[in-house]
Amino acid sequence: MKYSKEDKPERAAGAGAGARAVPVALVVIVLCAFSFYLGGVYSTGRSLIDAIQPGPTLLTLGATSTSHSSSSDQPHPSPSTAAAIAFPECPADFQDYTPCTDPKRWRRYGNYRLSFMERHCPPPPDRQQCLVPPPKGYKPPIRWPKSKDQCWYRNVPYDWINSQKSNQHWLAKDGDRFRFPGGGTMFPNGVGAYVDLMAALIPGMRDGTVRTALDTGCGVASWGGDLLGRGILTVSLAPRDNHEAQVQFALERGIPAILGIISTQRLPFPSAAFDMAHCSRCLIPWTEFGGLYLLEIHRVLRPGGFWVLSGPPINYENRWHGWNTTAQAQKADFDRLKKMLAAMCFKLYNMKGDIAVWQKLPDGACYDKLTPVTMPAKCDDSVDPDAAWYVPMRSCVTAPSAKYKKLGLGTTPKWPQRLGVAPERINVVPGSSAGAFKQDDAKWKLRAKHYKALLPALGTDKIRNVMDMNTVYGGFAASLIKDPVWVMNVVSSYGPNSLGVVYDRGLIGVNHDWCEAFSTYPRTYDLLHLDGLFTAESHRCEMKFVLLEMDRILRPTGYAIIRDSTYFLDSVAPIAKGMRWSCEKRSTESKADKDKVLICQKKLWAGKQ
Repeated sequence: MKYSKEDKPERAAGAGAGARAVPVALVVIVLCAFSFYLGGVYSTGRSLIDAIQPGPTLLTLGATSTSHSSSSDQPHPSPSTAAAIAFPECPADFQDYTPCTDPKRWRRYGNYRLSFMERHCPPPPDRQQCLVPPPKGYKPPIRWPKSKDQCWYRNVPYDWINSQKSNQHWLAKDGDRFRFPGGGTMFPNGVGAYVDLMAALIPGMRDGTVRTALDTGCGVASWGGDLLGRGILTVSLAPRDNHEAQVQFALERGIPAILGIISTQRLPFPSAAFDMAHCSRCLIPWTEFGGLYLLEIHRVLRPGGFWVLSGPPINYENRWHGWNTTAQAQKADFDRLKKMLAAMCFKLYNMKGDIAVWQKLPDGACYDKLTPVTMPAKCDDSVDPDAAWYVPMRSCVTAPSAKYKKLGLGTTPKWPQRLGVAPERINVVPGSSAGAFKQDDAKWKLRAKHYKALLPALGTDKIRNVMDMNTVYGGFAASLIKDPVWVMNVVSSYGPNSLGVVYDRGLIGVNHDWCEAFSTYPRTYDLLHLDGLFTAESHRCEMKFVLLEMDRILRPTGYAIIRDSTYFLDSVAPIAKGMRWSCEKRSTESKADKDKVLICQKKLWAGKQ
């Protein structure tokens, strides 16, 4: 359709280009102002709705007795208008609920390599929004170090493991408690004698060379518990399986442990993390699938680190009668294992009785012989060896990096000196340096001192199992190293991966995404610490679900230290009240710091069901 000049309307007298410019300029100004407004909203992590509506105000939910507080640390009064968000109790059969390893959902997943036991978290519509009840008769755990040898039966009321494993002296029910005599399938004379023999085979266990260890198929973690007294910090690993509660028993005893299985995904640890790995008849088929599980152990072991195996096929000459097999079959398995380990650049380091020790070769000569087409192949650079969050395992050997000269066992400083030395890997963490490491270390010493003034239980036997939910270098854990605690350091799977630095210091931890549930049972930690977690993750993770997960894994009467901006702390308050927590907001150790600290305690309550 064509238009003629006659079809166009005439302009008003005096109208022209200048008149059109006025509304255009106004539109531009309005749009700019609105964009600045939105920028201010989103830079604080707030949504548009949050910006329009006033944020919830903090309720003083309880009192924390301390004589160390200054006037600025007194409880901040809050308006009574902030209403708590009410959460119902979960059904009674949720007392051992593990959302991402829930046996009720296993049938949805395949049986291949037991992958149904890996993490499979429920989709958002299926997330539970209820409070996990404690078992009937639950009471605060026995304090460390007595807890290493006993725990309350009602806190972990599982009879199956007692009836099936009592003949192996894993544990024994004694009245109102379980006792842990330190037995195991491969150490009938007690775990102490077993570890004594191991230390004789590996002298580095006695002089601080070996500091971090991984126990696969840990049982009730007696091996890891014994090593704590020898200055070796162990992550005990076991799946949620028909043993019901191996990991829960370990944590109830005050021994580090997580739910996990070597199946199709990498373990949530960086490469070259552990000084030693251990399997005591853990029933992992090491030589199947082309040795894929051994390759994962190789990845997480430090160059020069040790892999210890007891059980089939070790000492098959004397043991095969009890393994429902033949001597010939076990000899073939042992020969295949030795050949496979040699091809992966392990050497047989020592062997005696039921224990065999292999060492991961630290030098490059063996790895230089590997190529992308050898068996096993040498890993290329397409996948970061430290990437460990939902990363499929690869059937290739991770060769030690040539850029690290002090990453191997023997070149790394011995414990405890390594705790305060900036590791080489600090240089590959974005924004990090040796200077930043030293500053972080000094900062956390001051913060820990302040936290102990606000929470006198910290540093006493009232707190044993601690989690730092979003650490960088493990500074908080390092500041508590002389206290009767152990700390699980969590490094975000969506931030700079500094977990290698944590392990290089002789500390332990995992990668994790707090938009999902953690790999542990309910009621397993005495203290949860957060430093700016909500500021960092609020754009991805809904605060309500993070706090409900904290409530699930926190023990009744346990504590949370939440350090963040006032905005987020005020948002925590109504949710915390709905979870039956008592909280108080305090100042930080620095008056110039705009952040605040929320000290919370979870109440012990009995389920109505």
